[in-house]
Amino acid sequence: MALQSEIVHYTAGMRSDEYLFASRKGNGPITTTQAYRALVKAASMIDRDDIGTHTMRKTFGYHYYKRTKDIVTLMEIFNHSAPSITKRYIGITQDEIDQSLKDFLL
Repeated sequence: MALQSEIVHYTAGMRSDEYLFASRKGNGPITTTQAYRALVKAASMIDRDDIGTHTMRKTFGYHYYKRTKDIVTLMEIFNHSAPSITKRYIGITQDEIDQSLKDFLL
């Protein structure tokens, strides 16, 4: 089953105010530590050791920027002090340089 189908199945019947990953202890969400451990375990199952919660943050930023081109809002989301910091953080600067040079002829 595709990931999107899995997510639809997992969230079927959930209210919009429910936590996607509820904690077994109390009424809140899982902790960031629990999320990190789950990601590391999943990554190890596919022989990856470079995936964690920070990776997801950067990936979110990269795709958010690619879809919206709204670096100012993304800068606010990440609490960065300048758009250039946010662009460098998500790796967009190098992508833009590479793309601009792709069809450059001497």
